[in-house]
Amino acid sequence: METLSSAIYPEFFRAIQASGLTPVAFLPGPITDPVAVFLIILAIMLVAPLLFERLRLPGIVGLILAGVVVGPNGLGLLARNETIVLLGTVGLLFLMFMAGLETSLDDLKYNANKAVIFGLATFSIPMVLGTGSMLLLGYSWLASILVASCFATHTLLALPILTKLGIMRSQPVTATLGGTLITNVLGLLVLAVVVKAHGGNLTLNFWLFLIPALAIYTFATLWGVPKLGRWFFRQFGHDESAEFIFVLATLFVVSFVAGRIEIEPIIGAFLAGIAITELIPQFSPLMNRIQFIGNTLFVPFFLISVGMLIDPLILIKEPKSLLIAVVMIAAELLSKFLAAWGPGKFFGFQFPSIMVMFGLSVAQAASTLAAITVAYNIKLVDQLTVNGIIAMILVTCVASPWITERWGKDVNPQASSSIDESESVQPLAQRVLVPVANPNTEDNLLNLALILAKTADGTLLPLHVLSDNAGRVAPEARMLQTQLLAAAETIAHAAACDVETIGRVDDAIDRGITRTASERNATLIICGWKGYSTTRDNFFGNVIDNVLRRSDVPVLISRFPQPIKNTGRVLFAAADQQTSLVAFQQTVTLAKNIATELKATLELVMLVTSPGSSPFNPESVGLSSDTPVSLIRGNFVRKVSQMLQMDDLLILTAHTQPNSLLGLPGQLVQPEAIARIHPDTSMIVVHFPTHL
Repeated sequence: METLSSAIYPEFFRAIQASGLTPVAFLPGPITDPVAVFLIILAIMLVAPLLFERLRLPGIVGLILAGVVVGPNGLGLLARNETIVLLGTVGLLFLMFMAGLETSLDDLKYNANKAVIFGLATFSIPMVLGTGSMLLLGYSWLASILVASCFATHTLLALPILTKLGIMRSQPVTATLGGTLITNVLGLLVLAVVVKAHGGNLTLNFWLFLIPALAIYTFATLWGVPKLGRWFFRQFGHDESAEFIFVLATLFVVSFVAGRIEIEPIIGAFLAGIAITELIPQFSPLMNRIQFIGNTLFVPFFLISVGMLIDPLILIKEPKSLLIAVVMIAAELLSKFLAAWGPGKFFGFQFPSIMVMFGLSVAQAASTLAAITVAYNIKLVDQLTVNGIIAMILVTCVASPWITERWGKDVNPQASSSIDESESVQPLAQRVLVPVANPNTEDNLLNLALILAKTADGTLLPLHVLSDNAGRVAPEARMLQTQLLAAAETIAHAAACDVETIGRVDDAIDRGITRTASERNATLIICGWKGYSTTRDNFFGNVIDNVLRRSDVPVLISRFPQPIKNTGRVLFAAADQQTSLVAFQQTVTLAKNIATELKATLELVMLVTSPGSSPFNPESVGLSSDTPVSLIRGNFVRKVSQMLQMDDLLILTAHTQPNSLLGLPGQLVQPEAIARIHPDTSMIVVHFPTHL
């Protein structure tokens, strides 16, 4: 591939080529041995991020600069050949896909007005300032608009800092999250239009085709992919490899179809991420695999390939390159600050909150790299522009985390509950004990436990109990125990969760569970439930009944005929007389966390037991004011059964107080009645000991 440098100095490069050397005279030509090429790239992926993070710089910067060093405009160790381009394209699509995974349409439900206003401001102001700045530098209208669209989009690079500071639920952050979706989608649409205009295809027929095709395509993706995904996970959810391949196939099919309707495949990749994110819990092994493969392999390939486009000598040979970089950085910082300051003042935010919005929205990475790569490939912009964009990315990637952390410390987390979540949720899932016995139900129970344990930064305790009540334990039973615990440990490691497997022999299964819970300081027990009781169970009591009687910690009795990742709505049903109980408040928080991590909607169903009951206020237990609350009267089982839909997760409470909704004796009678009416509905019955 001929570089810009060789075009500027043809005599010099002809002499170099005649000598058989690269632009760096002391090195041989580009390495072509596949093993050596892959080894160099792996070494870069390992060393560059670690080195730059030691310098307190983002690892993304190290990968890009490493690409400059080893690329054709640096040491010339590697050529940007077809293989690098192919892997870089895959990494580009994966980068946009993961950006979509981090974006949820539900973000717009919270502070929707603020999100829309900020989203439009953080798109339009950079577009105006960016276009004007590029026009002053002599760029064409199309090139100016495209570069300005790079200013308008942003990457939420500083999100981990917000989690650490505990301000993820503050209004400035919520508005920024919703605004990110708006500005990124608009920026990618601008890219699609500019690409067509540059190719001379921006005609009336294009608009007549694009608008309906894009509308149909977007609807089909956002509606069809979740439907297809739920069906696939329902049929083949037990096969982890099939799940991962399905996600990859979805990414590339949606991206390919985008190209067929004449829009950039990266838009399809972004929409595919938004569509499928609701099916993949944030802390699930599947999400962990996607992020691991993307962040450690595909995306670094793309970043290195982008670095290979950069010619650092242009800064010396073309002083205009330095001017372009300075103008881009200034226009980006100024426009993003104005976009945060104006809406922030309008919303009545304090200055630290405005700076957090600015810090979050100033970082450029995913969408910017994607857009400028596409523009360079179609020769709409030159290497001067690519160098300027990379310089802007370097500055904003360093500035964004610093600004967010500096002013985020001064943002007060909004009180979200009448109870202290740190005293209710965190201890509840600090050490989650999960008895595993059935390989067919183990995955769902472990995924539920992982969701709760990861939310609380806790530990998973998979347990298998063998009973020696009938005599010596058979070797086959011990082998099954080893296999079950090994599978549970693998799932936990795949989700990057702390795990302690426990194999036990006891005189009874229920005693083994409760004794282990006491000995290992478990804070929560999750048990599987088949959904019905036999005559013998009703007369003598079953394992679950005995665990509930003996347990000193809360127990989740869980039944999952469908994969837990298919959950679309979490329905929490309780009686109004329970709302004053601490157990009720903890269950609400538990349901909220489950709904959040499953990316499902949360709805409350309250059984009104007395005519004079006051209306239930969701905000009193830490929920948003727009949380749906349905009031029902009469037969609890029949009313709740009528409300259940496909892919619902029903949460009920069981308490040992005599006047509770599901009190002893037969505290699973009503859940069992609902389970018999809806055998395919997932359920969790939450039981708290009497002292709660």
